Amino acid sequence: MSLRSSATVPAKKSASAGASGRGQRNDEVAMQLKDVEAMYGSFRAVNRVSLDVKARSVTAFIGPSGCGKTTLLRTLNRMHETTPGASVKGTIEINGINLYDKNVDPVRVRRSIGMVFQKPNPFPAMSIEGNVASGLRLAGQTNKADVAEIVEQSLRRAALWDEVKDKLKEPGLSLSGGQQQRLCIARAIAVEPEIVLMDEPCSALDPLATLRIEELIRDLKDRFTIIIVTHNMQQAARVSDTTAFFNMGDDKGGYLVETGPTAKIFTKPSNKMTEDYIEGRFG
Repeated sequence: MSLRSSATVPAKKSASAGASGRGQRNDEVAMQLKDVEAMYGSFRAVNRVSLDVKARSVTAFIGPSGCGKTTLLRTLNRMHETTPGASVKGTIEINGINLYDKNVDPVRVRRSIGMVFQKPNPFPAMSIEGNVASGLRLAGQTNKADVAEIVEQSLRRAALWDEVKDKLKEPGLSLSGGQQQRLCIARAIAVEPEIVLMDEPCSALDPLATLRIEELIRDLKDRFTIIIVTHNMQQAARVSDTTAFFNMGDDKGGYLVETGPTAKIFTKPSNKMTEDYIEGRFG
């Protein structure tokens, strides 16, 4: 999806689409953060974060409460600026385009970078089918057959199709909490975003539903770049390929302490602070 041109309606994908091209993980960088600062008025919540996010992988943001993880996540699809008094400095780039360039449309940014929130939030007035199709229709997709195919495809990717295929017209809110969260994931991926952001997507779910979401995240990374904020160290270790550890400075806001392959961060971190946090000595 071009961030500077008119919105692109997702094309139908063949069954083999994920097996070539986009479906092959490599060392390609999906997003680059350079000296990113996030402010709420005069309060600095995030301080000078520079970070490369690898394509088609899972990156976990971990750290104690108040260190700016969720705020940083919200800067990545320009949601932070919707808060009165909020501002962002630095650059966040996809394919060499700074998302905060004056010529970039924030609406298109949010279509290209989907978001799944802490609590499931299906649109209350819409059916299961309507929830998944909502982004497609906003993007101008009007062909009913194409919409139906993409809805089914997205629900299958979200491991929800077999559970809802006979009740697509029922309200999204009729589903269980775990099903609602998978519905929200299906809604986010229906428009074929480049990146999917997840803000503690399992914190409101029971252990079984959490397991289903974690399995889904591992499956989706073959096609999408995923960035997840989590306070659950075991979850970060299970689902992520890369982990970024943040902490809170006394007077300088949340900052990035270190980042690296998850196995290294959890077994042999470079910074003693990271080791102390992972082993539960603070936070």
